[in-house]
Amino acid sequence: MSPESTAPASRNPVSTAPASRNPVSTAPASSRQSSPRSRRFELVRREMARSGVQVVLCSLGADLPWLTGYEAMPLERLTMLVLPAESDPTLVVPALEAPRVEVEDSLFRLRPWAESEDPVSIVASLVGSATRLAVSDRTWAVFLMALQDALPDGRFCPSSKLTGPLRAVKDEAEIAVLAAAASAADRVADQLMGGEVPLIGRSEADVSADIGRRLVAEGHSRVNFAIVASGPNSASPHHEPGSRLIEAGDPVVCDFGGSLTLDGSPGYCSDTTRTVVAGAIPDGFSEVYDAVRRAQADGVAAATVGARCADVDSAARDVLTGAGLGEQFIHRTGHGIGLEEHEAPYIVSTSVEQLEPGHAFSVEPGAYLPGRYGVRIEDIVVATEAGPRRLNVSCRELTVVDA
Repeated sequence: MSPESTAPASRNPVSTAPASRNPVSTAPASSRQSSPRSRRFELVRREMARSGVQVVLCSLGADLPWLTGYEAMPLERLTMLVLPAESDPTLVVPALEAPRVEVEDSLFRLRPWAESEDPVSIVASLVGSATRLAVSDRTWAVFLMALQDALPDGRFCPSSKLTGPLRAVKDEAEIAVLAAAASAADRVADQLMGGEVPLIGRSEADVSADIGRRLVAEGHSRVNFAIVASGPNSASPHHEPGSRLIEAGDPVVCDFGGSLTLDGSPGYCSDTTRTVVAGAIPDGFSEVYDAVRRAQADGVAAATVGARCADVDSAARDVLTGAGLGEQFIHRTGHGIGLEEHEAPYIVSTSVEQLEPGHAFSVEPGAYLPGRYGVRIEDIVVATEAGPRRLNVSCRELTVVDA
């Protein structure tokens, strides 16, 4: 999915993390297990020790399911994992949500709270005298402000400073789910490019809904987005599908993805973009499409272990600049993907972060000519020691759909 904002500065087996990130366990003995989730707890604790954070507080967002397997509903009732540096974690949940939690006793304990209780007070009591706290980026402001009142000596920072780089390096199980999600999205892309998704005479909104249904039919648990932008609307990277009827001769940018679960995992995301033409190819479009296709290929080729994210962005951007389309490439080249559609690493010109084995991200250059048309091609790529691995393998050649 083509991102608009830049990031904060920050089928081969893939190693889970560089050797420098292998944790020295500071977890209590009860949580020292060999499961992927216990390892994640240990990784977070290592970062806590390095940064001086005493307690991590995980509410809404990807950190909670990454650690516990439980995805909190966005309710007005507080859910929060309290993860101290040196004692057992506790997952504080509304009592009516407790049956949805699959508790791993070796990793965390469950503390359901009744409607008559104050969950903020419960969390504050678990925090105790700790003052250096990291809280999930997506925690609702009302809860953060209440915690600040309950913990007046607390100094809060975003938990993503600790967890973001850790979650960015995917283990083999995570990559397997991402690959399954990409394959499911590819099957929908094949249907689109094979003419099985009628375009001409249908509204963008109707085609978007059709693509969404197909994502679910191919195994996704939910649809996260399905951009369908036709004709001049295709020059808007984040166009909202509307009532415009697709006409013969329209380029159509289709950017879609959802979340897919596998073997009890939380939902990992797919995200792919293909641009097709409904009917006859408009003047000049083939040249623009070819430039974007070459830019995308060069961006993928540059995404090797050790390469800076900025260099991957440059590899794609230089092709479009050379084709006279540099000013028409108006967003970053890509974003990380996992439990969230957009996460670290960000493939942007300002990032000096180096790609590591297990980094998963989009490569999606585009060119947008206002009032005329746009083109974008997007694949999810994993950095491996053997080279960049495309998870999306559907056709990237210019395709005319006569339907």
